[in-house]
Amino acid sequence: MAMHAPPTGKPRRARTEIPEAIAEPAPYLPLKNGKTAHERTNDSDLFLDRELSLLQFQRRVLEEARDASNPLLDRVKFLAIVGSNLNEIFMVRVSGLMDQVDAGVTTSPDGLHSPAQLLDQVRAEVLKIMLESRDCFIRELLPALAGHGVTVYSYASLDAAQRKRVNAYFREIIFPILTPLAFDPGRPFPHISNLSLNLAITIQDKKGVQRFARLKIPGTISQLVPVNAPGGGARRRSTETPMGFVLIEEVIVANLETLFPGMKVLEAHPFHVTRDADMEIQELEASDLLETVEESVRQRRFGNVVRLQVNDRMPDGVLQILLTNLSVDAVDVYRLPNPLGISRMMDLYAIDRPDLKEAPFSPRIPQRLNPKAEDEDIFAAIRRNDVLLHHPFDSFQPIIQFLRQAAADPQVQAIKMTLYRVGRNSPVVEALLEAIEEGKQVAVLLELKARFDEESNIEWARALERQGVHVVYGLLGLKIHSKIALVVRREGNVMRRYMHLGTGNYNAVTAHLYTDLGLFTCDEQIGEDATDLFNYLTGYSAKADYRKLLVAPIDLRARFAKLIEREIEHKKHGRPARLIFKMNGLVDREIIRLLYEASKAGIRVDLLVRGVCILRPGLAGVSENIQVISIVGRFLEHSRVFFFENGGKHEVYLGSADLMPRNLNERVETVFPVEDAEIIRYLREDVLETYLADNVKARLMQPDGSYIHKLPVAGEAAVNAQQVLLARRKQGNSL
Repeated sequence: MAMHAPPTGKPRRARTEIPEAIAEPAPYLPLKNGKTAHERTNDSDLFLDRELSLLQFQRRVLEEARDASNPLLDRVKFLAIVGSNLNEIFMVRVSGLMDQVDAGVTTSPDGLHSPAQLLDQVRAEVLKIMLESRDCFIRELLPALAGHGVTVYSYASLDAAQRKRVNAYFREIIFPILTPLAFDPGRPFPHISNLSLNLAITIQDKKGVQRFARLKIPGTISQLVPVNAPGGGARRRSTETPMGFVLIEEVIVANLETLFPGMKVLEAHPFHVTRDADMEIQELEASDLLETVEESVRQRRFGNVVRLQVNDRMPDGVLQILLTNLSVDAVDVYRLPNPLGISRMMDLYAIDRPDLKEAPFSPRIPQRLNPKAEDEDIFAAIRRNDVLLHHPFDSFQPIIQFLRQAAADPQVQAIKMTLYRVGRNSPVVEALLEAIEEGKQVAVLLELKARFDEESNIEWARALERQGVHVVYGLLGLKIHSKIALVVRREGNVMRRYMHLGTGNYNAVTAHLYTDLGLFTCDEQIGEDATDLFNYLTGYSAKADYRKLLVAPIDLRARFAKLIEREIEHKKHGRPARLIFKMNGLVDREIIRLLYEASKAGIRVDLLVRGVCILRPGLAGVSENIQVISIVGRFLEHSRVFFFENGGKHEVYLGSADLMPRNLNERVETVFPVEDAEIIRYLREDVLETYLADNVKARLMQPDGSYIHKLPVAGEAAVNAQQVLLARRKQGNSL
């Protein structure tokens, strides 16, 4: 079996042996003992590593998969999310570290570890997470599901009648789309696509010569082959009706003889490939950004292999064929028990067993939009009061209504909007197309470089341009991450601006899955700022002073820093001071140093950070007044809220930006003030305080970067923040 074709792709530095063991360091370096606060000035004392913090978040998601209080299929969903998140970490973060190592970089920008040291730590931690994920699936979830009538069988355990049904499904559904690819002197080693699950197959011809073939497991159909339902259907009759499935790769392996007639199949082993997918777009050299991004998306298919997952029973000879022809270093091989590609288990979550999932809910329409009057003029409602939308508890439909009414209203002159991730079959884009048909002037800032949404955005850009929409693809060196829609309407002798500003994407699907906040307003100064922002995005505006909006990369960093410094001044002069920030990630060191200064001034700082956080809370003399909480629950926490006590005159800002260098320096972001007193009260008391009181889904960050569950103390009621907010909406409690 010594058949090797020339390696494909850019070769990395070869490592010829699989190490006996990868060192398993602690997730973070321990604090140096005996230092005073004034001596604790090294970055390794003050900051954690970004990559390792990101892996800590995957552990928190994995904990949800292991939490028996969650519905069974939701636990499967969390496990699939871990798999999907790890895929992206390898495609972007690990590939970047590998490039640094290959380039001979010996010091990292953060100064904590060399890229090689960090890469070793990441590999060790990822391997543990992947092994624990499969242990959770095999030892916890599968037996529990079987106890509720949902069984994932091994093919070998099927009885004769079940095998007959499964094999018939193979012939009718699977077999027609399979394409076995031989590997011999006349047929080179086939291209293995990113995130594909494959079979490495050894066969023997009639002369006794062994040959190698590769077969891609189709990802376009369900990864679960139904066992119980006649005719291959997977719908349940009732919750008592047993449902059985076999993984698609096992069914294919059992029927390989039909693909290789006249040959003897000796063995077949699954493997899964992850490639470098972090595109480098040479924007300054691009004559057409759309075509450049389109070509970069095509080239992504040929990125270097950064992870090779193989079945733990794969022989060394078969593995060596893959290593050689995929140009994979031995340290990037992960031997795992089946199933490989754990993200595929989202197909199991999708089965029709609502009794094993969280109960569905219907989002509400806020009271300020008068939910009893479906045909009410939304512009009139916005003129009465600013309107807050809190997704997914509030419906996304008012945003669609806002755009559709703007499209149909003869008084509306123009619609301008930023789009980052809109998804497919977007009602938002459909509304913009309706506006063009009605003769409105429509301008769309559609970010082509939204990672892993490039193809969808390219399709929408072309569709919008075909209908006459003015489409701007982005700015050189910057991503447009701002979430804002502007409608210009003639009212008498004046032009009034109506805006929606938000923390989340204009995506009707994720609005049901993510927590986000949006604000409808016709505030005159915010409207003027919005116009200036769009002029900056579409033209050549160098405006550097906005009235109310905080705009990155122009003034967001400086103005945000001044807000924190103002809070410190309040504290120094005995006035009320407190900071509560809610965000997805906290990485920016300049901002973190200011938060340390706030803590040292005696200010209580509560940080609700869902994911990566490199700040160390609880350091004596530095951050003992800072608490970091991460909440992982039914909905993905995505909203950004920034509360300032401000001497008793509360200020709240919402926006699209996390406190990370990429958001503050490399993206167009918009953070906007909330000025309605009732909305400020709602955000402060009903939202932020509820999250801070969570003792069910909340984890408290420790100084070393680890997390512990925040549990109810004696006599304290359990508080699940997301469930509390959902219950309030069901009871009709809404602004």
